[in-house]
Amino acid sequence: MRHASGWMRMLLVAAALTGCATRPDPVPDAPVAVAMSEGARWQAQAQRVEIIRDDYGVPHIYGKTDADAVFGLLYAQAEDDFPRIERNYLWAMGRLAEVQGESALYSDLRANLYMTRAEAEAAYAAAPEWLRELCRAFADGLNFYLATHPDVKPQRLTRFEPWMPFYFFEGSIGGDIESVPLDGIAAFYGRGRANEADVPMVQAAAVTPPIAASVAMLSTPEFTEPSGSNGWAISGSRTRSGHAMLLINPHTSFFFRGEVHVVSEEGLNVYGAVTWGQFFVYQGFNETTGWMHTTTRADFMDEYVQQVVRDGDALKYRYGDVLRTLETFDVTLNYRDGDTLRSRSFPVYRTHQGPVTHVIDGHWATTRINWHPVDALRQSYLRMKQRDYVGFRDMMQIRNNSSNNTVYADASGNIAYFHGNFMPKRDPAFDYSKPVDGSDPRTDWAGVHALDEMITLLNPGNGWIQNCNSTPFTAALAFSPKREDYPAYMAPDAETYRAIHAVRLLTDAKDLTLDGLIDLAYDPELPAFEVLLPGLFTAYDHDAKRWPQLERPIAVLRRWDRKVALDSVAMTLAHFYGVAMLQQRLSAAGFVTMAEVEWAGRESAAADRLAAFAATVSKLQADFGTWAVPWGEVNRYQRLDGAIEQTHDDAKPSLPVAMASGSWGALAAFGAVPGAGTKRIYGQKGNSFVAAVEFGPRVKAKSLLAGGQSGDPASRHFADQAERYAERRFKEVAFYRDEVDRRAQRRYHPGD
Repeated sequence: MRHASGWMRMLLVAAALTGCATRPDPVPDAPVAVAMSEGARWQAQAQRVEIIRDDYGVPHIYGKTDADAVFGLLYAQAEDDFPRIERNYLWAMGRLAEVQGESALYSDLRANLYMTRAEAEAAYAAAPEWLRELCRAFADGLNFYLATHPDVKPQRLTRFEPWMPFYFFEGSIGGDIESVPLDGIAAFYGRGRANEADVPMVQAAAVTPPIAASVAMLSTPEFTEPSGSNGWAISGSRTRSGHAMLLINPHTSFFFRGEVHVVSEEGLNVYGAVTWGQFFVYQGFNETTGWMHTTTRADFMDEYVQQVVRDGDALKYRYGDVLRTLETFDVTLNYRDGDTLRSRSFPVYRTHQGPVTHVIDGHWATTRINWHPVDALRQSYLRMKQRDYVGFRDMMQIRNNSSNNTVYADASGNIAYFHGNFMPKRDPAFDYSKPVDGSDPRTDWAGVHALDEMITLLNPGNGWIQNCNSTPFTAALAFSPKREDYPAYMAPDAETYRAIHAVRLLTDAKDLTLDGLIDLAYDPELPAFEVLLPGLFTAYDHDAKRWPQLERPIAVLRRWDRKVALDSVAMTLAHFYGVAMLQQRLSAAGFVTMAEVEWAGRESAAADRLAAFAATVSKLQADFGTWAVPWGEVNRYQRLDGAIEQTHDDAKPSLPVAMASGSWGALAAFGAVPGAGTKRIYGQKGNSFVAAVEFGPRVKAKSLLAGGQSGDPASRHFADQAERYAERRFKEVAFYRDEVDRRAQRRYHPGD
């Protein structure tokens, strides 16, 4: 270990967060000396933490207290990928433009619409002491890392503060706020206070505004992989051991989360995926319980059309028969302009139904989301420490995990499902899938639904539960919840091809082992092509003479078993045909829905199908010298460096991957798109961290991480799981101390 005097000298170069003060250039925040007392506290805490790195670089963090473990966890995360930690907090706090420039201003403004720095500090002050202690440990772990690694050069954040996690309290980087479109914010706030000139005087505001459709996205979406996940819980009646199992299969951007194991003498012992910069395991398991989150489509946020009026010099909004004062204040945001840091001020407008986020038919509109950072962060942490279903359900009573469904399994054999968690009570007479009239009190939220009123499942008689970002009404065959028992806004979720695929497999599943569960999770069938391809065949059969160049490619597709494989030419043809057909029919989010596949397969014009397929064949011929290109030649994994924005190069090494887009119903999703100037397509999101878990007297698990644990290309753990990932070779999880000790490659205290 480095002597105290050595690292103490390093502490003197640590930097302080200066908030939103304008600086003459975009260098990191100015360094200040760290008090020796703070340095001594960090050293003492570091000595109470042991980090053991196993043979895949996974950090196993052991602390005396939970706070010690959090300190070590953030230190270990920073070792693995400090740039992603910093990027996540710059985004969450609304400071991204300080690095990325003016183009990120409206992302930063969106963050400030919902919470300013002062409000984050107030949230920290209002939190229970045990949570504040963890937040201090979060900040201390990162600051100690920076103090002991002077070679690391942050882009902006050279000091972390304990109030920062209250910006970033869910496990996904965006959570609810990311669902608020930036185009509307830019269109409204880009005018600054000029919007106020359009506000009528109070006498002219008695007419209820028309309720129109929400503002459309301004740009044409491109085909992209849906962000989502698969979560399966299997009861002991379906497993060889008689113990419950859990599939943890998030579909996120690659390198979005690391894999960790965190233990304390206060009862913490949790393994799983942690989003960079957070101090709780987002998807994972402890000795007796496991949980998997999938993105929900439950309607937990609303748009309100407001009647804003000018009453003298004050802006007000109508609510029933009264006028309420519109909260108005200014925020100043910094942005990078070359080598200079400039600033721009914006007015912010808020009602009790959320901040103003866009305009609908000339009327100001607000977007209301769940925003209870203290309770949400409290729930995110307490989830890890539950020992059984009773405790887990009690934790879910906090009801602040709004953007997720939760699939659960435990050592007592229970399996369970929670569709969403935060659900506002609403008057069912209104359609909340569209904007509603904010001036009508009947449209307002009337509290939050109790957990017993929400869609849940416990130990269904079929012996399994699945959610693949799909409707809960097919989660467990005949034992699924019934649509008619719940308000429409609780579960507007559509079915997905992944869910259809999962139900097919799980219906007949029995005698499952961990390896058997993994085999199901990687089943190669692609059910979307059962709908997409027959329409193409029909179109060709009616007009074959006009398309002689398609005879052989069509024959290849006819013989195909609709399974993804490295040597499959049909897979290549089908994928690019599907992309060509659906490009102009995508949802605003850019991903493929079942309705769009139905249109492409059954309702589109026959001539359009043939033209799209001909274009596919021609492009493959032009790009590769033949249309008969095996899927493994086209579909690749490549990570060239540690950059957050990945680039790709056909001339540089890459790996073939026998996986496909979740849009086609692939359970093991691999969303690949071309890079700038590439002919091949490269994975961007999909299967990232994957784990299969079996509960029993001793928990057993296997896991796999896209690429590796480290974001540093110089680390041997940058790509040591890449081939395993491409070949679907899972590693054994080291969970118990004897397992960790056997596989230990390095033992150290933070700061060593």
